[in-house]
Order: sequence, then structure tokens, then C-alpha cells
Amino acid sequence: MKFNIWTTVRTGVLSVLVLTLQLALWTAPAAQAQVRGLPDFTELVEQVGPSVVNIRTSEKVRAGGVPGAGTDEEMQEFFRRFFGTPIPGVPRQAPRPNQPQEEDQPRGVGSGFILTSDGYVMTNAHVVDGADEVIVTLTDKRELKARIIGTDKRTDVAVVKIEATGLPAVRIGDVNRLKVGEWVMAIGSPFGLENTVTAGIVSAKQRDTGEYLPFIQTDVAINPGNSGGPLINMRGEVVGINSQIYSRSGGFMGISFAIPVDEAIRVSEQLRTSGRVTRGRIGVQIDQVTKDVAESIGLGKPQGASVRSVEPGAPADKAGVEAGDIIVKFEGRAIEKASDLPRLVGNTKPGTKAALTVFRRGSTKELAVMIGEIEAEKTARKTTEKSSSPRSSTVAQAMGLTVSDLTDAQKKELKLKGGVKVDAAADSAARAGIREGDIIVAIGNVEVGTLKEFESAVAKLDRAKPVPVLLRRGELASYLLIRPSR
Repeated sequence: MKFNIWTTVRTGVLSVLVLTLQLALWTAPAAQAQVRGLPDFTELVEQVGPSVVNIRTSEKVRAGGVPGAGTDEEMQEFFRRFFGTPIPGVPRQAPRPNQPQEEDQPRGVGSGFILTSDGYVMTNAHVVDGADEVIVTLTDKRELKARIIGTDKRTDVAVVKIEATGLPAVRIGDVNRLKVGEWVMAIGSPFGLENTVTAGIVSAKQRDTGEYLPFIQTDVAINPGNSGGPLINMRGEVVGINSQIYSRSGGFMGISFAIPVDEAIRVSEQLRTSGRVTRGRIGVQIDQVTKDVAESIGLGKPQGASVRSVEPGAPADKAGVEAGDIIVKFEGRAIEKASDLPRLVGNTKPGTKAALTVFRRGSTKELAVMIGEIEAEKTARKTTEKSSSPRSSTVAQAMGLTVSDLTDAQKKELKLKGGVKVDAAADSAARAGIREGDIIVAIGNVEVGTLKEFESAVAKLDRAKPVPVLLRRGELASYLLIRPSR
């Protein structure tokens, strides 16, 4: 009996050991398979890395300026975009005696990628906007001066050109194939650290942030200097341009946004052809349709773009669009939300006849509209037309402003009692965000109705302190801060 019991015990222990060993052997391949299934980015880095460039910009500043002047404006831009700006905490160099009238001042660092083997490079518009010199550094350490071919602020896309051949161009991917949850990788120059690789997943697509484009949202680590660099899928194709982050601290917080590459390519083709982007317009002011409104007017679900006003004489006006209409389709494509309409219209060639479907007082109506053209963006450095109106003196020009009196017709059109029109903005004024065509109604908390009043107010300013400027841009009023140069 003892022998039988002992034999049974030994047999049971042996069975347990065999079973444990078998389980270990069975689970080992599964664990190894799981490890092998994790993404490996090494081949992608080797493949795409040489196509990514560092972009360094500089601007010409007057010698004798106040060291650190413009810091407030730069920080505002930093918190607006978080990319392509000087690294916080790095002071500007104080001017030295016997320096020339102007000197190159480092402005910022960004990223880009090679579009074509003959030297076309894509980046963000805010990386090169306002730069007097653009330097592109390749992975082989060559530094080449770049020429700005064109920029488009609405999409934040820019194209620059370097004189080189045989460059490794990127491959462009299909954004429509990109899926939420898919692994993606970014290469760029965060804080000036060239060829830095980060990775994550696509968090969302068609993310509306109030800009002209629907963004790709990811959790890829993006920081200042990554701006303009490529977002790459696991096939080694560029699917986006890293452009913005969401942050409360100025650093990466797990949410970043990229411009879809298909939209960027469309813009780049126009920039390379003509140096500017042509967009369609129909001349309506629109708003989102809420659920309550949709149900109350019989639309069913919240969709389309609610027309708040129609510009007199604009294409929409001529087509018969009325305030209160809900535009539910454009060229047969459904308008799911209000922001869809300007994107579809903007991508339509001016002069094209397009079909609109509007919901009006309980029923739909088909209209035909001839697409107009959005006025080309004006730049601060563009030569302005000559005017018979008196222009600002050197006192205002020292701030980077050239202004003139408003005509009676302009006052009537803008419904203003007074103010001065900005004919050109450069230096501190341009960095503050003031643009040609803006109307300044107050400066330094002093209301200005004429050029003479403006000059008098400027003459009394403390030139070493930021100056608040109240301006009108279209129907909207806003405050901006500028720091006049000495």
C-alpha cells in the first residue's frame, strides 16, 4: 500500500512538472510573437531621415536697438504656435559699437522635408514668415541658403528652394488610408536638436481647430522646432506636416496636430507655379446649425452651414442665396458642419459654376453659383500704391508703421468717426501682428481720429515700453502690443 501511495504521489508531481513545462513552451512563442508585433521604426528612420531638414531663419535688425526688444511679441507667437520660434530664455545679443546699420538676428528654428530631388522643400508658413534669410541644413551637414517660393498663411504651408540636385525626396502617402489608432512617426528639430525621432498613434482625423484645414490629431511628442517636419506612416510615406500642439504650459502635453499632406500638396503646387494660392469664395457669413434649431425648422439633424449674412453683389447674392438659408450641399457633397463649406468652396477654382442645395423654410432649393476669388493675402513688405493722403512721419515709421488719414468715403464704409489706415507694417509693428489695411483707432490708450492726432500721440509715448494699439480689422476690433524701436 505504501509503495502504491508513494508511486501515485510521485506520478502526480511528475505530471504537474510536465504540464508546467508544456505550458511554458506553449506560451513562449506567443510572448515572442507579441514582442515581434511591436512597431520597429529603425528602417523608417534610415529610409526617411535623409529627407528631413533643419531650417534656421534670421531677420535684419537695426544696430542700437534695445536688447530683448520684441521679446513679448515672440512669446505671444510662441504660445500661439509653439513652433519655429527662438528657444525661451536665450537673450538677444546687445549691439556693439561700430556695427553696421543692420545686422542679422537669429529668429527661430524649424523643420522641413525635401519634396523633389532638385531642391524644393516644404515647411510651415510660420517658420519662414518674416525671415530675411533662410538656411537649410541637410543630414550630411551641408548648409544651403534657401529662397522662399511662396507661403500660405491660411493653411500654414510654405515652399522654399535650395540650389542642389540628387536630393532624397520623400514619398507622399494617401491620407484617406490613414486610420485612427495607426502608428505614425515624426522627425524634426525640437529645440534645435536635429533629426530627433518621436512616435505615437493617430488619435483622431478631421479635427476642426478653427483653422482652414481639418487636422490629423496624434499623440506623437512634438515640441518647438518640430514645426514643418513630416508625419510618417509605417510604410515610410509622409501623411502630414506637424504644425501645432495643444498645451497649457508651452510644452508637449500629449496632443499634437498635423496638416493633411494631400491638402498641403495642393497648396504647394500652386505656390510653385505662381507663388500664391488662389481660392474660391461665394461671399457669405456662416454659422453652425444647432440641434435645437435643426429640429425646430424641420431640418431633422444638425447639419449644413447657416447663412447669417450675404455680401451684397457677391456670387451668393447673385445666385439667390438669402440670410437664414441652410446650405446643406455643395456640388453634391454633404455639408456636415459649417467649416466644411469654406474648405470645399476654397478648393474650387474661381470662375467655376457650382451647385448649391439650400434648405429654406421647410424645403430644399437648388441654386447655381459662380465661384469668385478670395482676395490675395497682403504682406507687410509689399509696395503700396501711391496715395494723395498725407503719410506718417519718421516718428511713426520708427515703430515700423506707415499710416495715412482715412477718406470720408472710407469712414462711411467702415462706419467710423475717425482713425488712421495702416499702409505698411514692418519691424516691431509687423511682429505684433499689425497688417496693411488695418485701421488704428487708438494708440497708448489715446483715441486718434486723424494722422495729426496719431503723430501727437506717438510723440508722447514711452518708447521703451510695450504700447497698446486698438485697431479695427474688418468688422472686428482687437488690441495688440507693439514695442517701438529707438
